[in-house]
Amino acid sequence: MEKALFLDRDGVINVEKEYLYKIDDFEFIEGIFELCRCFASKGFLIIVVTNQSGIARDFYTEEDFSKLTQWMVEQFSRQGVSIAKVYHCPHHPKITGECSCRKPYPGMLFDAQKEFGLDMEHSVLVGDKERDIEAALNAGVKETYLLDEAGAVTNSKATKIVHKLDEIWKEKC
Repeated sequence: MEKALFLDRDGVINVEKEYLYKIDDFEFIEGIFELCRCFASKGFLIIVVTNQSGIARDFYTEEDFSKLTQWMVEQFSRQGVSIAKVYHCPHHPKITGECSCRKPYPGMLFDAQKEFGLDMEHSVLVGDKERDIEAALNAGVKETYLLDEAGAVTNSKATKIVHKLDEIWKEKC
């Protein structure tokens, strides 16, 4: 069975900016490429799981999201990283109703498990919000990291709270 490094997008891959959909506004977080190369070298698939309620809120379209995603995947490729797939939830409970894909629900992770035959117990997730960690735990992922660059979080269900991505990859590789 395959194992995956699941990554949230906003706040983990890129600097958090409200309802980001423009390439010009996209800024990679320091250490993201090294983190992905580390896990890929250990046989992990790199999979993105991201809530994108800006679509439901009509701040941007699926097409806008797809364009940015394609560009992002190309940037990873230029850095020697293959993104296996990007899963996204375009819903918002107050607008589109409840769904099983919006984190903390594990729908996107289960979709990836089914598509790639993943061993969830030996997969890893890095997120920047507690709902990311909860989605991973709800999907059976045991190793989770909460990225808190501001140092504001004191309590999490995550395996470890980190302030920089290099705290993960320098320990693993």
